[in-house]
Amino acid sequence: MTPTRLRFLGAAGTVTGSCFLVETADARVMVDCGLFQGPKTEKELNYRPLPVAADGIDAVVLTHAHIDHSGLLPRLVRDGYGGPIHATAATVDLCSVMLPDSGHIQEMEVEQLNRRNARRGRKPVTPIYTAEDAADVLTRFRPAEYGHWTPLAKGIQARFWNAGHLLGSASVELRTADATILFSGDIGPGHKTLQDDPQAPAGIDYLVCESTYGDRTREPVTPEARRHRLRDEVRAAMAARGPLIIPSFAVERTQELLVDLTLLVEGGELPAIPIFIDSPLATRASAIFARHAREIVNGDVLRRAMESAQVRFTETVEQSKAISRVHGFFIVISASGMCEAGRIRHHLRDWLWRSEATVLLIGYQAQGTLGRILQEGAPRVRIQGDAIEVRARIRTLDFYSGHADADGLAEWIAARRPIGRGVFLVHGEAPSRAAMQARLEDRNIFLPELDDIYELTPDGARAIVPAERRLEPDKLGRLDSHNDLSRLLLDIGTAADRIADERGRAVLIRRLRRALEEA
Repeated sequence: MTPTRLRFLGAAGTVTGSCFLVETADARVMVDCGLFQGPKTEKELNYRPLPVAADGIDAVVLTHAHIDHSGLLPRLVRDGYGGPIHATAATVDLCSVMLPDSGHIQEMEVEQLNRRNARRGRKPVTPIYTAEDAADVLTRFRPAEYGHWTPLAKGIQARFWNAGHLLGSASVELRTADATILFSGDIGPGHKTLQDDPQAPAGIDYLVCESTYGDRTREPVTPEARRHRLRDEVRAAMAARGPLIIPSFAVERTQELLVDLTLLVEGGELPAIPIFIDSPLATRASAIFARHAREIVNGDVLRRAMESAQVRFTETVEQSKAISRVHGFFIVISASGMCEAGRIRHHLRDWLWRSEATVLLIGYQAQGTLGRILQEGAPRVRIQGDAIEVRARIRTLDFYSGHADADGLAEWIAARRPIGRGVFLVHGEAPSRAAMQARLEDRNIFLPELDDIYELTPDGARAIVPAERRLEPDKLGRLDSHNDLSRLLLDIGTAADRIADERGRAVLIRRLRRALEEA
């Protein structure tokens, strides 16, 4: 009998682009099909074909709706995939708004890029997919229930377990004739505002586990203590006499913030503050959360927040632009959480250079993203081609992360034992995976790289060298030449500004030209 094979088509050596393929003699099943985010080198993978034919895949299983897990499904379907996509009912509902929104963002950003390319004499580019492509995907979804086995293809079935990460999120237990594989998806921390603690089975053959925070341990915090930390950040922002700008994932994190801010206002710990939810996706997602209020913790509070006079949902571009003209203190919650796309970039361009403003980062910031660059203290950044001085207060509040920390991951993995044949650590940068590998007691710990293939034999996993890789491991999960060039341009501008006289600037420019000529 041919052993089951496991291929790592994404989230291997990097955090985003979750995508795995399980192959048997009779079937191929894909788990997740996510968008790569971060440095341009990684984002360019979104344009390149997968190393497997889309029309040769029998079924897709989706752990949850976040775009780094679901965002390449429209391209997969456009490239020829014609089978079902299995996910929980709440994930299906969220994808119905998130995927078309992603397609709209692809179109909008490519339109802006092509205008810049035309001015520079460069060729136009096409979007990864369109909103119409995304709409075509929605008919392929098949809702599944937690705890029930779902047939996927000949000889393969799956069971969904609540991962505690997001409304509808799941760990997927996948069973073939010769192996049981558990895909963790993203594991939520304990004591989340909206989700119950994660669950999953014990006694599996293989575990494919995320390791996003594998090298970080957070201070233990209760929901009440987390709200108090948020209260303190809001009060400090008020004292600075400028707005509080919060880049936030439109789905789950925005709703968590709304609940906690509402409870703080209702408890008299904060005054009634105008709160702008400046993300059409967040608005639609919040309505889905309200429909699923019985399935989530604090669902009644979320409904009250959405009906509050202080909470204002903006839809149009004009409404978004008008926020900058509001007088007095206010809060803007806008996507995306890593500052990579959407309206948040416009708010940052408007406010980063003002010392009275505060930017509060509340989730994981992947390497190479604007959020990570701000978090690491960059004095200047580039946004849509413009150099922006960073004078605003940059703050981080990590207690709203949707991911378990190193302690939480280790406890979750321990509860899965016995794990008979091996653990694959994915969805993490190199330091995170290495730290988690060192922490675990299991002997068979694997750190797969992009496009790696493993045969899952009765004696354990055996690596097969892939025929080719789309990107070498040392190019993943780190800053690339595009980041370096952007930083260089900012540094040149800073150096020129420090030189007071025209003669000194001319000398600097001659030296730079000489260096370019010698390159």
